[in-house]
Amino acid sequence: MPLWLYWILLGLVAGTLAKFLVPGRDPSGCIITIVLGIVGAFIGGWLGTRFFGWGTVTAGVFDFRSIGIATAGAIVLLLLGRLIRRL
Repeated sequence: MPLWLYWILLGLVAGTLAKFLVPGRDPSGCIITIVLGIVGAFIGGWLGTRFFGWGTVTAGVFDFRSIGIATAGAIVLLLLGRLIRRL
């Protein structure tokens, strides 16, 4: 399976985790949250690799660091989405 597909799967997990970890009512639906999770996984993975040298998914093996980075990226995007909607 291609590496980008693993990041999409990781983004699905990260989006779900972010939905449960970010308190409050979310005006966006489940699909938007999943998309934000996928985008957050890609951005978090890129930033983690670029600045810290970790956070990558290699050979389809997920580690907790990758899940944490992807979830953090998804949470940041969820919070930014809420902030933009309020403005």
